[in-house]
Amino acid sequence: MRHWTRAEHDTGHDTGQGSRAGAGPPAVPRLSWLSPGVAVAITVVLLVVVNVVDVEVQHAALVVGPVCAAALLALARLAGLSWAELGLGPGTWRRGLTWAAAIIGIVAVVLAAGAALPLTRDAFRDSRYHLDLAQALLTAFVLIPVGTVLLEEVAFRGVLWGLLRRLGGTVLATTVSSALFGLWHILPSLGLATDNEAIGSAVGQGRSAQVIAVTGTVLFTAASGVVFCELRRRSGSILAPAGLHWAVNGLSVLASAAVWAWATR
Repeated sequence: MRHWTRAEHDTGHDTGQGSRAGAGPPAVPRLSWLSPGVAVAITVVLLVVVNVVDVEVQHAALVVGPVCAAALLALARLAGLSWAELGLGPGTWRRGLTWAAAIIGIVAVVLAAGAALPLTRDAFRDSRYHLDLAQALLTAFVLIPVGTVLLEEVAFRGVLWGLLRRLGGTVLATTVSSALFGLWHILPSLGLATDNEAIGSAVGQGRSAQVIAVTGTVLFTAASGVVFCELRRRSGSILAPAGLHWAVNGLSVLASAAVWAWATR
């Protein structure tokens, strides 16, 4: 069934100004083939499938991630969302890139200090990133941005955030998409207590330690999702949270690889 909808939030971010007479031409009704609620349900089902496939098949996200991201964008457009509502409006790119560049610089300084200080260095001893230089660069600049950041930002801060904001406003969009982002990390965090020395020494080993590690990961990533959503709201672009997301993940890989390399000298 087709629906005619008006894009109330076509700017993609809150300006703090209400509509007023003479402010410009009225919004053009947009044809939508799906209701936002149905689109949200389909999005969640697709993400569950992708999450399982990504865990079971190594590097599957390099193919599945971009394909799923494209499918979700098409789904959102069928539900009537504009590119601005998805955080991809052409007018938001420069602002989003500016935010991203500043954030990446700040994160780089923080991670470099953390890896250099003996007090925090053990937090970077993650066996998943005990890599040589070539592998570390491949992971940081290909596997993470293409296999992780692309899909997660499009899905959680683009499509889901935009659809949920249509349904119930910014608070609902941020709360629900962030909670789902936390749950998205359950399967990838099952071996975290074993892979990361600092976490393993803090929570121990065994089933109870695994539960603590997974619960902590879900809560931490859900809270991170709130920060990502706020960056999305303030900048009007998913490029800003994507910059923070890549910096925390990609630069952490490089920092971890450096710590392991120093330890072998």
